[in-house]
Amino acid sequence: MLETFNFRVIVEYLPLYWKCFFATLWLSGGGLVGALVVGVVACSMRLSESRIVSTAAGVFIESIRSTPLLAQLYFFYFGLPSLGIRLPEEATGVLALTLNSGAYMAEIIRAGIQSISHGQIEAAVSSGLNYFQRMRYIVLPQALGVSIPPMLGQAIVLVKDSALLSLISIVELTRAGQILTSERFMPAEGFLTTAVFYLIIYYILKTFSNWSQKRLIFREA
Repeated sequence: MLETFNFRVIVEYLPLYWKCFFATLWLSGGGLVGALVVGVVACSMRLSESRIVSTAAGVFIESIRSTPLLAQLYFFYFGLPSLGIRLPEEATGVLALTLNSGAYMAEIIRAGIQSISHGQIEAAVSSGLNYFQRMRYIVLPQALGVSIPPMLGQAIVLVKDSALLSLISIVELTRAGQILTSERFMPAEGFLTTAVFYLIIYYILKTFSNWSQKRLIFREA
């Protein structure tokens, strides 16, 4: 295999891969930040005492989670222009990643908050803590510790899902592999190099996940 594997071509295309690597980073980063915002808002609405607000959030979350990201991406890319809404390709991609991952983030955050025993909240109320003090000192520190590992896992999924953005002509890592394959007819070299760059991102996030579990997770005394 190594006898036919052309490393020279990979070296020749490395500038393109590095450009696409950073493009994948900022596209995924933008989608992740947006997903966190959407997740917090959707989770707050889902936990609202208002039945209308809670139901609206539930419909959004279940609608996103029950449909594939590719269908959502095509809807934003092809469907929105037919409705008179035109967005650049990068904005369309980040929007799709944001809404898709945001629905999952909302459920992760909600699970973390609901994992706190009701007895602790009652004890905080009896101690005279108001709502914001209870969230600041009792609920959020513990919910954060529970939620960080699955949230970072969802971040890894988001990075891998960003490969679908190549289908709407966004130049990122998967698109770099497609370009090399179409120009040199070397799919093994093209997509193996793409996989290596994704592996680099994965280990960066995995290392951060391991660090956060040691430093940030709430631990009982």
